[in-house]
Amino acid sequence: MNSRLLCVARGSGLLNPHQCGSLAGLSASDATSTLTHEVRTLQMAGRKVSTLVLHIKGGFDNVNPSTLCNMHKSKGVCPYLVSWIRSFLTGRSCRLLYQGSPMVFAPGLVGTPQGSPVSPLLFVIYVSRLHREIPQGLTLSYVNNFGLTTSSSSYCRNIHSRHRHYAVLKARGAGLGVSFSVPKAELIYWGTLKDRGPISRSPIHLDGSVFSPKDEVRWLGYWFTPSISTTAHFTKRLAKAQAAFVAVKRLSPPGLGLPPFLCHPFASSLLFPILSYGADTFVHTAHMTMKLSVFWHKVQRWATNCFGATAVDIHAVGACLPPHDLLLAYKRCLAYLRVLCSPAGIHPATAWLPPSLLTLSVHRHAPEDRLLCRGNPRARLPRPWCQPRRPAKNRTHLPPTPSPTRCFFSLGRKAALPSWSPASTC
Repeated sequence: MNSRLLCVARGSGLLNPHQCGSLAGLSASDATSTLTHEVRTLQMAGRKVSTLVLHIKGGFDNVNPSTLCNMHKSKGVCPYLVSWIRSFLTGRSCRLLYQGSPMVFAPGLVGTPQGSPVSPLLFVIYVSRLHREIPQGLTLSYVNNFGLTTSSSSYCRNIHSRHRHYAVLKARGAGLGVSFSVPKAELIYWGTLKDRGPISRSPIHLDGSVFSPKDEVRWLGYWFTPSISTTAHFTKRLAKAQAAFVAVKRLSPPGLGLPPFLCHPFASSLLFPILSYGADTFVHTAHMTMKLSVFWHKVQRWATNCFGATAVDIHAVGACLPPHDLLLAYKRCLAYLRVLCSPAGIHPATAWLPPSLLTLSVHRHAPEDRLLCRGNPRARLPRPWCQPRRPAKNRTHLPPTPSPTRCFFSLGRKAALPSWSPASTC
């Protein structure tokens, strides 16, 4: 039912293209990539950019079933699906079980029940009306986290523009019965390393509270700085990985605790995800690469139980753990392929790619072509690059179709990965 509802929501326009989270094919890296690209694009135009991060207060509990059903009706959704949503959200009851509790059910009016796979999707559809077009800006959301990005010729003008957009967003939220948690709001002024003057420190006033711009803002697990430097993010990821590694070593000394054959699954399933979170969007510096590699060598030495004087190259073979830089490059290439192969109307980062870029997806067209063909199912969309043309009458064969993998890796030599496998090395 979740898959069917997702297809109906995307086909009927119930979702905004700048919504991420709780949607198939979209993750936190897609939202951060879109935000980073928007900030860099506006800065290249010589504008001053700032972002205000907001959080919805008690989002799932404030969903109104009647309003949600009316939203589906206005988009022409099937009546049986609207009836199913109304039946899913209404008529619920609950009771508490403890010693001496009354065995009586009470009606539960809590919006969408948490724990169901359909509840996050219904909430995302419900808050889609909060999105609005910002001229030379962006409204980006990830479930209940919203980011208002505005730009102007100066940071002072950004403050007035941000106040106006926040007032509109607050009014729309009041119409839906949702509100924002003002104490959790965060403000950041984006800058570049080439800026001659200091970045403005002007605060913003929201509902009687004063918020000053921060030097580091955490959004969706990513740490952003005004210059979008990746050192702060990977420094915190390295500290978390080192803390987890020390805790496991303390609880499992040699000969006790964790068996030797479980060291490899532990390193690949726990330590590497902590260490590499955000590597599909951020690229670390050479100095940070050295720090990450030193820690990864310690993990490899611990997995093989070798001496400290053992050559570093042997640790990767014995522990069956590839070098850290190869793993990060492989993860980054997978993220690039996912962006290239996603439809432009679904993936916010793919929509920023030029239409002439080679891709595997049949749905990758220019945004204006999608708007022209919307509402006209017989309209001819541009032919994807991977679909060959029909043979002409005076030709007997088709030109060879390029290989998708070859075309992607031919975009740049840096995308190609050197082959490595423990079996071949042994």
